[in-house]
Amino acid sequence: MMAEQSTRPVEPNDAGAERLRVFLVDDHAMFRAGVRAELGAHVEVVGEASTVAEAVSRIAATEPDVVLLDVHMPDGGGRAVLEAMRRSHPQVRFLALSVSDAAEDVIGLIRAGARGYVTKTISPDELAAAIRRVADGDAVFSPRLAGFVLDAFAARPDAPVADPELDQLTNREREVLRLLARGYAYKEIARELYISIKTVETHVSNVLRKLQMSNRYELSRWAADRRLV
Repeated sequence: MMAEQSTRPVEPNDAGAERLRVFLVDDHAMFRAGVRAELGAHVEVVGEASTVAEAVSRIAATEPDVVLLDVHMPDGGGRAVLEAMRRSHPQVRFLALSVSDAAEDVIGLIRAGARGYVTKTISPDELAAAIRRVADGDAVFSPRLAGFVLDAFAARPDAPVADPELDQLTNREREVLRLLARGYAYKEIARELYISIKTVETHVSNVLRKLQMSNRYELSRWAADRRLV
């Protein structure tokens, strides 16, 4: 799953291995608890946050070595955290950890300053190894995600990844749009994102209004044209 095939898992008793200080940013408490439990033998988890404002304040206070950063949160997501922190605390390194493997999410986070991007299917040992590599200054991606980054920077190294229509949408609206375009029903989207069906309907209504479209089929074609699915 990791791009670097030589990466070996970090053992809790590796001789001379310094315990890295890690901060968790994710809006799902159960996921944070699971990551904290799985990484406890490898790193020192010095704090956690569920919102952008909490993350910015607590990261500044704890000054961790590496921040594990979710991409999509209701109040701006990982990119907002990166943009707030990168000038005031440039020594802190960020590793995106997300359910999303969409190209625009990967590229957007890397352009904002993340040192790597892995998905939540990663194993605990691989995640511990990825954290240490990021702390050492390496970039860490799964092979498919690394391809997105290489393609984007090689093709247009000086051009921002921007789409005026897409930029109208919030992170959560993009997430709902992507699942909708993949054929998910509203009930399935609600279950996947841990939100209510009513909230899904509201997001879809907002996306239709912002993009001036009338139905989910137009949205699906629009998303496919931009490779959001």
